[in-house]
Amino acid sequence: MLGSNNHTPYDLEERTLLFARNVRQYIQKLPVSIANNEDSKQLIRSSGSIGANYIEANESVSKKDFLYRIRISRKEAKESVYWLRLISGSNQLSSETELRSLIQEGIELKKILSAIVEKSKSN
Repeated sequence: MLGSNNHTPYDLEERTLLFARNVRQYIQKLPVSIANNEDSKQLIRSSGSIGANYIEANESVSKKDFLYRIRISRKEAKESVYWLRLISGSNQLSSETELRSLIQEGIELKKILSAIVEKSKSN
């Protein structure tokens, strides 16, 4: 889990992969319900899409394509935080430490991606 050993990787591809992996591990601990099932599906898609679109951005052939992919990646980070918050609000969880850590990581990824967009626009 990111943050548990106070070591966050600087490689954004690796960091987004760890986020998606940690989300999947967290989801497996949720109680079975129709709402959790549907919310989890959405969260799995959005959390995995952050890294997938970041990788696509790094392979883009134009600045326009790069910015497009980074913006999608940022949008997916925002969406992941939304689904995590929704899951948090609809479950009686014994420990919310892991969930808060995931939400914080999603917010940090969004901020990093926003900074990349702003820096790329000025270049």
